[in-house]
Amino acid sequence: MTTNIMIDLKNISKSFGKTTVLENMNLYIRENEFLTLLGPSGCGKTTTLRIIAGFETPSEGKVIFSGKDISDVPPYERQVNTVFQKYALFPHLNVYENIAFGLKIKKMPKEEITKKVTEVLKLVNLSGFEKRGVDSLSGGQQQRIAIARALVNEPKVLLLDEPLGALDLKLRKEMQIELKNIQKRVGITFIYVTHDQEEALTMSDTIVVMNEGLIQQIGTPVDIYNEPKNAFVAKFIGESNILPGIMHKDYLVEFQGVTFPCVDKGFAPMEPVEVVVRPEDIQMTTAKEGQLKGLVEEVTFKGVHYEMVVNVDGFRYLIQSTAMAPLGEVIGMKILPDAIHIMKRGEAS
Repeated sequence: MTTNIMIDLKNISKSFGKTTVLENMNLYIRENEFLTLLGPSGCGKTTTLRIIAGFETPSEGKVIFSGKDISDVPPYERQVNTVFQKYALFPHLNVYENIAFGLKIKKMPKEEITKKVTEVLKLVNLSGFEKRGVDSLSGGQQQRIAIARALVNEPKVLLLDEPLGALDLKLRKEMQIELKNIQKRVGITFIYVTHDQEEALTMSDTIVVMNEGLIQQIGTPVDIYNEPKNAFVAKFIGESNILPGIMHKDYLVEFQGVTFPCVDKGFAPMEPVEVVVRPEDIQMTTAKEGQLKGLVEEVTFKGVHYEMVVNVDGFRYLIQSTAMAPLGEVIGMKILPDAIHIMKRGEAS
């Protein structure tokens, strides 16, 4: 991936009345990057997207695009296009006319329009659909037409605001892969907004986790999942067991009265910390062999695995495993060093 910066948000703040939605945000987005803004409703991710698009003006700060300040440039003059959750296709126009609409507004020659529409339909795997009415298409097909209509204008950046939200689960998963493939084929920057962790982990080069108008962490999907910066990120990205601990020294942590070897360092001796253990990283064993032992209080079959709640001295661990421990049984638990992640206590929890 090129390291050229396409968009640079500098000290962006946005308030609506007395409500601050974004607070001093600094974020750069590279050429050809698939970057996802991830967070719960109201965290500021859609406002960030609208500021990049030009639909909102920041209360403070600058939007830099390819080295130029575009903070006051209107949306139609920016080299970006947006795909919304509601695809906003024209129901009275067929597929070809929907995609060609923006090109006709630009008064592009007819032959060139036909060439571009044909190319972009091939890109989204809908060649031959030109004369179909948009109402005859499935949700996934309509979504592809909305993407084709945006891409045919050859933007440098495509903004996507929860575009898969209206699709059913199976189609959503298929479209996650399809979207990533389209982004690779066209080779432009995609900025994607979602509250769905799986979507973000599946598609992104970079994830920006947001909460209450602030960036909590920026990183690759692997980094965000395996090395959460604070308790909010650990809880929001997948399931986590988070409990208090004490870092005795580098590579040795104590929690629940037991010392565990770990792979973390750089903490003060006997520093209070927070310990994160993912449910899938806990190994079940006999009570005698476990580093910890506890009572199985809940068992739920999830299809590919079982989810169990195990009470260890009052702390209820969530465990995910393809094996099942019977309800009411006392089991042992082993946690390997690289399954333990240590965070500073109380960091933006």
